Amino acid sequence: MRIRVAQPDDAPGVVALRTTVFPYLVRGVASTRKMIAEPPPGEDWTAFVAEVDDQVVGWVSAERIVNTSVANVGGINLLHVHPEHRQRGIGSALLAAATDYLRPLGIRRVRATAQPEALPFARRHGYEASREVRYSALDLNPAPALPDPPPGVKLRPIVDVDPHLLYVADVASAVDEPGDVPVDAKSYESWQYDVWDNLGLDKAASVAAETDGAVVAFSLVKRDGDRMWSDYTGSVPAYRGRGLARLAKTAALHRAAAHGVRVAYTSNDEANAPMLAINARLGYRPVASQWTCLADLT
Repeated sequence: MRIRVAQPDDAPGVVALRTTVFPYLVRGVASTRKMIAEPPPGEDWTAFVAEVDDQVVGWVSAERIVNTSVANVGGINLLHVHPEHRQRGIGSALLAAATDYLRPLGIRRVRATAQPEALPFARRHGYEASREVRYSALDLNPAPALPDPPPGVKLRPIVDVDPHLLYVADVASAVDEPGDVPVDAKSYESWQYDVWDNLGLDKAASVAAETDGAVVAFSLVKRDGDRMWSDYTGSVPAYRGRGLARLAKTAALHRAAAHGVRVAYTSNDEANAPMLAINARLGYRPVASQWTCLADLT
């Protein structure tokens, strides 16, 4: 076994590993390859793989979290090991590589994620469970019934929307999103990389609700074959309580289903009651959970 920095050609192996461990996560080979080859700007992003007999059996990424006003916060993301290679120290070696990378960057607080059965591992390494995240799935055969938009509201695929308007709505809707750190400092450059230029973003299926020339709600679809990920659904605070987020998400699900998507996945913080209620009304069912975990680097 060896731990090394991930390379673009690792993308197929990384996606195969992720599909085995996290079948409810959706990210294709092309977008994974780009992420490794062209990391997010300004985030000091990197990734490590564990390799056994030239096969990728483990993965972790590490980054500086830049979309928050909180200083010196980093993320260790999606540490996972193939089930057949666990209990051999691979997870600990990956975690050590990610931690050793972040420490010289001045990172003092780290957020990571763990499946419920991995919480003892997290605690042994100094992490405390913080927030539970629910993962849900929806069979799109058939897609949920699509209601008519209210007067003055237009539904448009985001391919026909000015990305700057979508960015403004995204920033406004994310300010009070439940989480360990506030999402209150998202730059357009960072958003463009993460959202608009993501190779998995289906701009024909993703939907924005517009009124008075502004985007007031939206639902983003990232797709890999016949699976999709509801990357983010939100509404501008001044327009909440009108059913626009559910309307946009329902329209996005309809458009995705019409173009061959058969199952939709999403995730929500367990404290995000409004979005959980929307998903329940649409017919989503829970399929897994993870915990965010926090640790201080000394």
